[in-house]
Amino acid sequence: MTKPLWTRRTLLGALGATSVAGCAGLRGRANGNSRRSLAVTIDDFDIVDGPLLSADQREAAVLAALDHHRVRACGFPKAKSVADPAGGKRLARWVERGHQVGCHSYAHAFYSGKDPASFAADLDRALPLVSGLPTSVPLFRFPYLAEGRTREGRDAARAALGARGLRNGHVSIDTSDWYIAARLTKRLKRDPAADLAPWRRFYIAHVLDRAAYYDRMAREVLGRSMSHTLLVHHNLAAALFLGDALQAFRQAGWQLVDAALAFGDPVFRARPDIVPAGQSIVWQLAKESGRFEERLRYPAEDGDYEQPALDAVVGAEPTPT
Repeated sequence: MTKPLWTRRTLLGALGATSVAGCAGLRGRANGNSRRSLAVTIDDFDIVDGPLLSADQREAAVLAALDHHRVRACGFPKAKSVADPAGGKRLARWVERGHQVGCHSYAHAFYSGKDPASFAADLDRALPLVSGLPTSVPLFRFPYLAEGRTREGRDAARAALGARGLRNGHVSIDTSDWYIAARLTKRLKRDPAADLAPWRRFYIAHVLDRAAYYDRMAREVLGRSMSHTLLVHHNLAAALFLGDALQAFRQAGWQLVDAALAFGDPVFRARPDIVPAGQSIVWQLAKESGRFEERLRYPAEDGDYEQPALDAVVGAEPTPT
């Protein structure tokens, strides 16, 4: 029987703050101008050989897409994926291109907030593998964007980051690209000659739609646009489609910027007082404001939301037997 894809919804179900009103510096201060802009951030770096492209080919394709668009991204590798020589070599190529490197934990465990000591121990295991790199930055991204389901757990994690000189490497534009990639990988294993064109169209439409949604919300919450950080993962879909997606952003009027510029936006220093804590920083600030409850699903992004539309475009997967 085929193992089902995990979802944020099922995972979430199994398991000192700054308010919007009190943080006037977040409102009405665009980074340079009011034009929509975004930087690329890429999570996980769990690169293994798979259908269509080898691990090295996938990484080369992602780097080529960023090179083509002349943007420097920020990568958040889970440290266990770069601890061996092959993983370290791939990360070195990332660094050679001038892309930033943050921390995404060692084991990539979901943080519910119940065990802050294990969270801190995992941080201490991960940091030596990434913090000494020439392009490392003191940013940490929570796996699954989960920052704790209680105030006590959330605040303990924030304290652990602060004690190590780290701050949250927030996502502002969240996506379910991981779901598209997982479905595509399954399809190619079943049908190596599958037509990639509908998958490409769906991927591009999905990330553009999510970007438009989070930018609209940012304008309502902050009174302005912002320098967004787009979340995608280091997977087959990014290798095949990221370059085309970035071109589509340009054609839609978005400006592509380096991650270093985007993370300079003051919104990324906000510490929203919500629980469960996590999701996009725009989502968190909207939640904290109390003005958008009817528009804030939880989790904000999930494969379950995208399955019907993806099925309509590429066809449903056979029912496991």
